[in-house]
Order: sequence, then structure tokens, then C-alpha cells
Amino acid sequence: MIKEVSLGGSNKFDIPLILYFFALLLVGWLTIFSTSYNPAAEDFFSMSNAYTRQLVFIGSSFVIAIVILLLKGQYYSFLAYPIYLFCLLLMILVLFFGTEISGAHAWIKIGNFSIQPTEFCKLGAALAFAKFFSEGKTSQQKRNMWLVAFVLLLIPVFIIMLQKDTGSALVFFSFILLFYRIGLTGWILVVGGTSAALFLFTLYLNEIYAVTLVTAVFIIFWVLNRKSKKKLVRNAFVFFLALIFIAGVNWGYNNMLQIHQKTRIDTLLGKVDDPQGADFNLNQSKIAIGSGGWVGKGYRHGTQTKLNFVPEQHTDFIFCGIGEEWGFLGSITVCLLFLGLVLRIFQLSERQRDPFSKYYGYGIAGIIFFHFFINIGMTIGLLPIIGIPLPLISYGGSSLWAFTIMIFVFVKLDNR
Repeated sequence: MIKEVSLGGSNKFDIPLILYFFALLLVGWLTIFSTSYNPAAEDFFSMSNAYTRQLVFIGSSFVIAIVILLLKGQYYSFLAYPIYLFCLLLMILVLFFGTEISGAHAWIKIGNFSIQPTEFCKLGAALAFAKFFSEGKTSQQKRNMWLVAFVLLLIPVFIIMLQKDTGSALVFFSFILLFYRIGLTGWILVVGGTSAALFLFTLYLNEIYAVTLVTAVFIIFWVLNRKSKKKLVRNAFVFFLALIFIAGVNWGYNNMLQIHQKTRIDTLLGKVDDPQGADFNLNQSKIAIGSGGWVGKGYRHGTQTKLNFVPEQHTDFIFCGIGEEWGFLGSITVCLLFLGLVLRIFQLSERQRDPFSKYYGYGIAGIIFFHFFINIGMTIGLLPIIGIPLPLISYGGSSLWAFTIMIFVFVKLDNR
């Protein structure tokens, strides 16, 4: 079975990874064309058509991919920190000169096109983390390694929160997978999951119920560890932090989230029922996907998406078009393509001799999986709607170019 292809000389590039990329691109364009094509349109290739603009984005992404493959792989390690800093600078400029779209002040308008620097900052962060963890460190630097790593992570998160783009900010926490692979204790994941659960529990009920729950858990651990003074002190410290966290839940909910984000959380928790307002997107999404049945209604025969019943069907909710026209089997096929892409990157990362390539691979695999998991989870009602695109499938130049660069930089690094 042929798994590598040569592009002149001795350079060989991984065929399965490239095929996954092209397959997802094809699915995306076909779905955008199906849901947006208007037979009455005067010009098939008019730039007013979403599918035409996406075709331009795809063509330009091919050019970007070829340029990346022709450059030397050493450049990406050498330029890792400058690219990260440049992306941060762009996001800061957006705060002052950017354009607001869908409630997020995160876009730079250039003529009829808009660019979202946040998408490229994910790439910059992946390169920066790969560079940081692959560098030799003194004993003192190793002791401060995780502190510096979390600072590198939280700087872009803070800037994006100022842009009021919570969904994109959350994506950066996908790098925890890379941190865990390098040696971060698994307790960080436990703490993160427990904090999220406690946050939702507090919102669903109230602070009194949350404090009661935390107190009961503390008493159980106090009884189990009463003979160990060290563990008792640790448990008391954790209990104190939990109380502070509970006290700050409502403040964070009221002051850090936008109105539409709070409404979406309330509807997910069942505290609000607004079928014509906050629940409309989700209800239409589930109707479209459910109406597809096992094999779908057929290509270009989707009624919910074709008639624009599903808002943002080209971007955040594009999976609805797949579910309606291609049914359960088509949806599963797309999910398998994503899982194949992510697992292939993991597999190639493990075989890398260069630590920079290995860590970069894990970084972008986490980003792609987070986007895939969250996007599909929100379209079927399992997760709150936070507004992030489906990689390589959703309409948009910034997202497509960023993921193209991510994947083909790794293809080039694997070539080394």
C-alpha cells in the first residue's frame, strides 16, 4: 500500500493525511454549494455566491499548501516565536481597528472580505509551544516550565475574551492535551472537569446546594484521611478554594459572558424555554439532522437547509446540511474522516525523531479534535452553542487557511 508520495528529489509526503484533508474539503464545498445554490442566479461564478467565494478560498489554500511544502522545514522552528508574537500583535490591533461580526469584535475588514486573526493565532500558539517544549532547559527553567507554558496559553485567551469571542478562547485550552502528553499531571484535567461540573451545578441550582455538596464531599474525605495531617491540610485548602469558586460563579456568569451566551447556557440547563428565540437555532438544527433519517433526503434535496430554516448553515451549523442530505450514514462517514485525520496526526507525531515536530503534531491534533467535537456536539444539542467552525468544512477563508497551514506545516515536518 502506497503511503508516501515524492514531490521531487527525496522528499516524501504522507498520502493518507493529505487524502483526509482533500476529502473533508470536498465534503465542505459540496455542502456549501448544495445549501446555497440558486438556479435563478444570473452568474454561476459570481462572487456574491457563497460557494464561489469558498472555491476561491480552496484554490488559494492549495497555493498556500504548495508553498509550505517547498519551504525548508527548519524555518517553522526558527520562526515559531516571531509568528506567535505577530499573531498576538494582530489580535491587539483588532481591538482598536477591528470590525464586529455576530457580537465578536474579532475581524479585520479588507474590501468585501474579512480576516479573523484569532484563527491564525491557534497556529502561532502551536508553533510556540512546540518550540518551547523542545528547547533544552536548565534546572531552574524546568521548575518554572509549567508556569511559563500557562502564561503563553493565557495571553491569547485574555485578548480574545476582550474581543468577546468566548468560543475561540476556549479552543486554546485544547493545548492541555499537549501539556498532558509532555508530562503535566493528570490532576489538572480532573480539576478542570470538576470545575466545569461545579460551575454548571451552581448555575442549575444555586450556591447553597453547591456549598452543601462540596461540604459533604469534604466531610467524607476528612473521615477517610483523619489520620494524615498532611492530607487534612490539603483537603481543607481545596475546600476553601471550592467555596471561593462557588462564590464567584454568578459574578463570572453575569460579567464575563455575553447575553446570548448566558441564554444558551440557560436553555441547555433547561432553565429557559424559548423556541422562537434562544432555542431556535438548536431546534432547527435538530429538525434538519433528524429529518435526514438513515440515508438522507439526497444531495440538494434538503428542505430545512435549502430554505434557510437553519441559521448560519454555511458556517457553525453546516453539519445540519450533511445530516439532512446524507443522513446518519453520511454523518458517521464525516465523523470517521475527522477521527481518521486526528488519529493519523497522532500516529505520525509518535514516530517523529525531532521533539519540535512531535509536539507540534499533538498541538494541532488537539485543536482539530476540539473544533470537531464541540461543533458537532452543539449542533445536536449535547453542548452549548459557542460558535466555532467545523474544520475544512465550514464556510470561511480565515478558518480554511489556518487549518491548511497547520496541517501542511506538519506534513512538511513529518517529511524531515
